[in-house]
Amino acid sequence: MKQYTVAILGATGAVGTQMVQCLEEQNFPVGKLKLLASARSAGKKVAFAGGEVEIEEARPEAFEGCDIVLGAVDDDIAREMLPKAVEAGAVVVDNSHAFRLDPDVPLVVPEINAEDISWHHGIIANPNCATIIGLVPTWPLHKVAGVTRMIVSTYQAASGAGAPGMAELEAQIAAMGRGEAIPEPRAFAAQLVSNLIPQIGGFKEEGYTSEEMKLQNEGRKIMHLPELRVNCTCVRVPVLRSHSESVTLEFERDITLEEAREALAAAPGVKLVDDREAASAHDRYPMPIDTSDQDLIWVGRLRRDISNPNTARGITFWCCGDQIRKGAATNAVQIAKLLTK
Repeated sequence: MKQYTVAILGATGAVGTQMVQCLEEQNFPVGKLKLLASARSAGKKVAFAGGEVEIEEARPEAFEGCDIVLGAVDDDIAREMLPKAVEAGAVVVDNSHAFRLDPDVPLVVPEINAEDISWHHGIIANPNCATIIGLVPTWPLHKVAGVTRMIVSTYQAASGAGAPGMAELEAQIAAMGRGEAIPEPRAFAAQLVSNLIPQIGGFKEEGYTSEEMKLQNEGRKIMHLPELRVNCTCVRVPVLRSHSESVTLEFERDITLEEAREALAAAPGVKLVDDREAASAHDRYPMPIDTSDQDLIWVGRLRRDISNPNTARGITFWCCGDQIRKGAATNAVQIAKLLTK
């Protein structure tokens, strides 16, 4: 099997660290791994495949000889650095928002549109975490009945703000447990522990935030549905790393609950957890506590949308998935594996 030189740009962040683990878990054919980060992290060593890899400072010349580069940095750094990786001959899978809506850049969820990688021009974009988690179970239902509209509320974990967000929530929980004053928020707009924050991203047109618009704009591109209508509300919740979503779908054609369950049970990347009679809550429906540190999107609470005038064309479900893994790192490594075939 051919071996590849793989670089991770932003290797010390929450997503970059998870990318290292995913490469090993998925038996990716890594001949050489290059870990690129800021100058202050250079020289540190990271365990990988029974050995250690020394972190290098992220500079354009570090991309020389790389076959695949996984990007796990902010938009501005991605725009500056990743085109240089392409110039050096690498194919980039980027987790930032920088290139997602560029018409010349495929935006890929392997369970949905793996074939789109065939027309890349050096960069393939990894979608937003909430987009991935919501669309993986939506896609098999779309194939049955043709989705036309989505009404979604997301309950997004602290990990969506990276390692600083997770550290802030943990510090606030610890302070509350000790009866101390809660530290002032830095990663979020307000205190997160014992609270919900109904804003993720900046406010855009008609009062929607940038995070809320991603599900519509990215969903249209990924599913090749330019007329898809999405109403999304994104909320930050005091959960460490697994996002949850309430999703209501409207379809072109009738769909029964039995058809929906069969499609979800058979869908790649999905685990159906929908037993209302189960003795344990863990078997009745998905919850963040059960869906963290794994790669499947768990789906449950499947039911009719009784607000739809044509109830045969409306389905509501609840889903949860690990934001750092399938919502980011795992999806990127899955894309990279497609490049090796």
